[in-house]
Amino acid sequence: MLHLISLNCRYTHSCLAQFCLRAELERRLPELPVRLSQFTLNDPYYATLLRISGQPAHAVLFSVYVWNHAYVRRLINDLARLRPELPIILGGPQAAAMTNLPPNCTVFIGEIESAEEDFFHDLRSGTLKPRYQAAPSRSFPSPYKPEDFSTHLKNRQVYYESSRGCPFSCSYCLSSISKGVRHKPLELVKEELRSLIAAKPLIIKFVDRTFNDKPERAAAIWRFLLDEGQGVRFHFEIAPDRFTEDLFALLEQVPCDLFQFEIGIQSCNAATLAAVRRQMDLPQAEANIRRLIALNSIHIHADLILGLPFEDAASFRESFNRVFRCRPHHVQLGLLKVLPETEMQARAAEFGLLHCAEPPYEVLANKWLSHDELRGLHEFCECAEAFHNNRFFPSLWACLLQRGEEPFRFFHSLLELCRQRGFFQLAHTQALMSSLLAELARQRDDGPLLLDLLRYDWLRCGHRFLPEELASAPPAALRDRLRQTLPEAIEGLFSSRTRTEFLKQTSLLELSAEAMAVLGLGERAGIVALLPEQTGGVLKHCRAVVLPDDKSGL
Repeated sequence: MLHLISLNCRYTHSCLAQFCLRAELERRLPELPVRLSQFTLNDPYYATLLRISGQPAHAVLFSVYVWNHAYVRRLINDLARLRPELPIILGGPQAAAMTNLPPNCTVFIGEIESAEEDFFHDLRSGTLKPRYQAAPSRSFPSPYKPEDFSTHLKNRQVYYESSRGCPFSCSYCLSSISKGVRHKPLELVKEELRSLIAAKPLIIKFVDRTFNDKPERAAAIWRFLLDEGQGVRFHFEIAPDRFTEDLFALLEQVPCDLFQFEIGIQSCNAATLAAVRRQMDLPQAEANIRRLIALNSIHIHADLILGLPFEDAASFRESFNRVFRCRPHHVQLGLLKVLPETEMQARAAEFGLLHCAEPPYEVLANKWLSHDELRGLHEFCECAEAFHNNRFFPSLWACLLQRGEEPFRFFHSLLELCRQRGFFQLAHTQALMSSLLAELARQRDDGPLLLDLLRYDWLRCGHRFLPEELASAPPAALRDRLRQTLPEAIEGLFSSRTRTEFLKQTSLLELSAEAMAVLGLGERAGIVALLPEQTGGVLKHCRAVVLPDDKSGL
């Protein structure tokens, strides 16, 4: 038996390479049965080791990535001590970086679909060499079987590639090592996708490095998914400046929650982008992101990288501000990883890059950021991600931008408060974050407005009552007042028969005239009812309705 092991970040993830490997082994070595085992980095190490060592196997094969490198290294060293006769084969993008390996280890570099016959012969006969190299393959068919979706892929994300390679040559990315992009024929893509869609997975993630590198091809696949992909969510990595008017016209027809886009901005500093060989029309990218957000049907995830060459503290601040002002739903602020065999690693001395010695090789300092500066910015990133990347405070962020406040300055003030209150050592709950934002609001001249917005956002998330930190007028007093002033019936809300129950079950909030104006609910102070039914759009919230109230003059 050939035992294929994947170590994923989370249970919901899967490993595309593991299935590709299985398909090729079954084709080339049909006499050897193949077993798949999926673990996560959060699984107890000892139990994982025993589950692997206890299985009889002709060989054990691992997929090695930057995120599981350390876990795999520990496993193979202990496996070699337990089973010195057992061949261990390492493949994947980080396999070549594994050094000082046990004598029973073999490293396979390249794509399994183009492996030479000698590899399979040596695996069959137990005469494996320390290293094998394969060239890029000409074809890479989808490796899944129908039964996978009720076993190995049940309740997991499914990964799919319609192309391999990347049109960019970013110096920090492993994709830059192999040049060019190989596209599957469109008809084959459609055929493979039909079989995946029929299984109704949680999500199908396209792993194409730049899905819209050819806009016409992207449009053809999106049209197909628009016609046949309903009921499944699809994830794409896209270049934000490679959108045509035809693509936008097509995306206007996409229903909410069918697509989600991951957009790699990396930096808004032209010198930085040139240094890492990332070509991008930044003004066009920003304009396109805003257009995508305005559709309110596609979840938009935008990335920045901290620690890139020529990006000092002031430059990163500007990059953050520009991306935040585009209003993506999720802002990921990652660290540069100085990966082996990349151009970034080759130029590490030139850029003064100090990075961790072990995977994932995170940057610690460079010529433009001291370690203390980078550490402070990393903590800033943790704070901004925690508070922004959810559906908790959309009205607050919209107000800050509407009033022209600098995003970086606001989050830096919030960071100082988080440090004082030990935020990073606590669970990042909505209640905790709301209390910290309320505390910050009370220190500001516009505090009453921000508190109103925090109350509104809290109730729009489905809570029935305000927490102590956001308490305002007693709900009972507000209900009593409305019992006296509300009409006997309001079409679409309640009838004379359901009026009492409506007042009992509905969350109510009295807002200032300023808050009502910011929220686009009117120009006067008023009472808002938050209904159980949800709004449409990417960020789902309770529907808000302004109630007539004689006392407020409405």
